[in-house]
Amino acid sequence: MSEFKCHHCRESLQGKKYVQKDNFNYCVTCFDAHCANICVECNKPIGADSKEVCYKERFWHNTCFKCSKCLQPLATETFVVWDNKILCNNCVSQQAFPKCKGCLKDIKQGEQSVEYKGTIWHKDCFVCSNCKEVIGTKTFFPKDEGFYCVACYDILFTKYCVKCNKPITSGGVSYQDQPWHSECFVCVNCSKELSEQRFTVMDDKIFLRGLLQELYSQEVCWVQEPHHWVW
Repeated sequence: MSEFKCHHCRESLQGKKYVQKDNFNYCVTCFDAHCANICVECNKPIGADSKEVCYKERFWHNTCFKCSKCLQPLATETFVVWDNKILCNNCVSQQAFPKCKGCLKDIKQGEQSVEYKGTIWHKDCFVCSNCKEVIGTKTFFPKDEGFYCVACYDILFTKYCVKCNKPITSGGVSYQDQPWHSECFVCVNCSKELSEQRFTVMDDKIFLRGLLQELYSQEVCWVQEPHHWVW
């Protein structure tokens, strides 16, 4: 009969506690020192007297196997792997569902939502910053930190040309604190656009600079540098 010895130190195991691994027998001391799996959480050996949790060829002490977010022990609980992390069911639901910017509650699967520049709302939480009516998926205009329905944006922010009284949606000229379309801000004589030109003013009429001198043999009231803005 062959001797019953530790595969590593060759000490007899007769009447002693031992551990079997890979078809070899080890005394407890040799197993802990040379054969124990290393816990991925604490990086310490999982000794013969410790309970072990194994998942996909990774090992933990049962006391180290916890939710990576709330630290709830999971050795005897169900768990989920999310983004390579071990999570309890409660924490994975918080990870899986984004938070609504409006009500701060989860936006769960199947719920209608609105997303803008990486931020997400429930459809009914996405409201006009002025009238508080639900915008939902309708057209809106962002302004500073707010969002506005078409009607409120038009009332609060749209500028109207003093010449044609139509809204200025892009590009414009500001003269004497009044807005103009670029194509409406023209010389009264030759109709050339003046937004990028120097001009002269006489009797509240605007002329291309130099043209007034040709038309009238008198001094002009003043010379105005180009002054324009763009929305």
